[in-house]
Amino acid sequence: MLTPTKFRLSPDNTKIEIALSEVKEVTFEETEADPHEYVDLGLPSGTLWATCNIGTNSPEEYGDYFAWGETDSKDEYDWRTYQYCNGSSRTLTKYCCDSSCGNNGLTDSLTELLNEDDAATANWGREWQMPSKEQCEELINSDYTTLKWTWQDGVHIISKTNGKSIFLPAAGGCRDDGYSIDEYEVGLYWSRTICTSVTYDAECLCIFSREDYRGMYVSGRLRMCGLPIRPVRKQ
Repeated sequence: MLTPTKFRLSPDNTKIEIALSEVKEVTFEETEADPHEYVDLGLPSGTLWATCNIGTNSPEEYGDYFAWGETDSKDEYDWRTYQYCNGSSRTLTKYCCDSSCGNNGLTDSLTELLNEDDAATANWGREWQMPSKEQCEELINSDYTTLKWTWQDGVHIISKTNGKSIFLPAAGGCRDDGYSIDEYEVGLYWSRTICTSVTYDAECLCIFSREDYRGMYVSGRLRMCGLPIRPVRKQ
């Protein structure tokens, strides 16, 4: 029998029990199925990675490009067009932890994107967000995954736990004037985390698929650059 005076969550937080006497109305809403697929790689954090970039339904396609913290793609990516500055890297108006880079000395405590500035949330819905720096680092940690490169194309990241994988195309190092720099050889993917040591940078997942070097790591890049985004499901 249900508790007559209190409600409670079940141990797995999936069900609420509440006294029937407290229920005044029950409504049902029909919701659309999420069209965006994701993969459970068995990572310790439980992070679920999307199979495609924002702006495409194919794992091999690049999708759209975004400046960090902007939710729409555009034609020009530079400090003059960046939403969160007044024309330069030294006049940041949001997400700034260094007063020498803030507009009129501005600083704030924001080190990760708010929901309204997260391109994954804005374009795919509230169940999605851009990955954190820690989630990017976990994804390429050799304790959990292994990498399988395709020739000047991208990399399959394969789980050591369950054998499942995602594919990240080498979509280029920056988008500008309608072109992607070093596509097929380099792929940079935004995280939602700023680079606290260089506040006009944000952390990104870096792919190098060049003939002379192949590898992946997490590093900072200028926030005004146009990069693709591989979302994760919110936990």
